[in-house]
Amino acid sequence: MSRPQNDLGGAVDGRQGRDRDPLGRPRSARPRDALGRPLPRGAPGVERVPDDYAPSAGQALADAAGYLDQGRPFHAHEVLEARWKTGPAAERPLWQGLAQICVGLTHLQRGNARGASTLLARGAARTAEYVAGRPPVNLPEVIHVAGDLAAHPPADPATAIARVADLLRAGAS
Repeated sequence: MSRPQNDLGGAVDGRQGRDRDPLGRPRSARPRDALGRPLPRGAPGVERVPDDYAPSAGQALADAAGYLDQGRPFHAHEVLEARWKTGPAAERPLWQGLAQICVGLTHLQRGNARGASTLLARGAARTAEYVAGRPPVNLPEVIHVAGDLAAHPPADPATAIARVADLLRAGAS
């Protein structure tokens, strides 16, 4: 029995009409704006991180820092999420935590201070679980900065985004 296919070659879940990849995993083909908010289907959006993106640790940090430099923490989150999904299992807490920190920055950018605080604190806690060896970032500083931003979110989200970008950039070099 074959499943219906969408116009991108992935299966369509008949109950919800959600885009699925050939393995049945959900995929979001909806366009998004620069802040990562979904737009109506067919609307022009900003370029997304490809579904098959599989960066090295250094490339993920460099690309995420680049998106943060552009004021696009949602897209930095997508880069870090790609690394957690394609990298070694032992590194997942690090990449999940960094991705959550970027989602926290996204919430801050969208004016959701409570959501930002929750995700920044969750990201700090998750990165603290990393024990797989020498991390590619200054882990104590990442935990400190994310915790500080969770407790004291700045009025200007660009300040928080720049602090995290600096940490990722230092790890990428």
